[in-house]
Amino acid sequence: MSDLPLADLDAFTAVAQERSFRAAALKRGVSASALSEALRRLEQRLGVRLLNRTTRSVTVTEAGERLLERLTPALGDVALALDQINSFRESPAGTLRLNVPTVVAMTFLPPLIGAFLKKYPDITLEVRGEDSFIDVLAAGFDAGIRYDERLERDMIAVPIGPGEQRYVTAAAPSYLADQGEPLHPNDILDHTCIRHRFLSGAMSPWEFERGDEVLRITPPARLIANTVELEIRAAIDGFGIIRTFEDFLVPALAEGKLVPILEDWVSFFPGPFLYYASRRHMPAPLRAFVDFIKQNR
Repeated sequence: MSDLPLADLDAFTAVAQERSFRAAALKRGVSASALSEALRRLEQRLGVRLLNRTTRSVTVTEAGERLLERLTPALGDVALALDQINSFRESPAGTLRLNVPTVVAMTFLPPLIGAFLKKYPDITLEVRGEDSFIDVLAAGFDAGIRYDERLERDMIAVPIGPGEQRYVTAAAPSYLADQGEPLHPNDILDHTCIRHRFLSGAMSPWEFERGDEVLRITPPARLIANTVELEIRAAIDGFGIIRTFEDFLVPALAEGKLVPILEDWVSFFPGPFLYYASRRHMPAPLRAFVDFIKQNR
């Protein structure tokens, strides 16, 4: 059995870990049918069933669990050995997978990764923008970008992007002409607002700061959405007050489509961090990205 194709063993590991051909295919960048064919070949060569498949689920057999237990560290060693060859290349190669918040993906990250990809033409970058808080390593990412209060303690954190950001409150001129301008955060309770709901279902209260004074309110909502573009469009159209990252609102504020309000109640907070696991050997694409970030701060 020593001549078993490494690619078929890797395919089995991917499907067994994900418990899904489709999820494993997305993660590997191949088709689900290709993985299915690899599993068929492997099971035929071994003469034993490794996975139980139905139209709704994939489960690992006892034999499959035994194989997965031994294969996972072995394939990890193979990947590490191959990646170490990168140190002999003129330019590192491979895939770098990042998980980032939506605000990062929409604001400062695009020009940053553009410069990075130009510098490292042999690196493929995969970026997923989402606002749910997940274990990025368990989900197959090499690193994540998060704000300080969401960083895991056993991670290395490197500042990335602006050192400070802020939340601002704004409304359309038409809304303020019809409803008046709130002069204090508590006045917002008498207005209609546009609020953001995270994919987790959470909808955070609005927090205002002025000096040492901190106020948290739960404003009445005219619109609740999880799409920033939709929320900003609704605010521009005069359907309510919006409070969000200043970065999102800069174009609308610059064009006068939105007007800042409660400017003495702006909340400042530290910028985001790139974070990754502490380990002796870092994959070459991640090492290149970390070095690039440090050089361009």
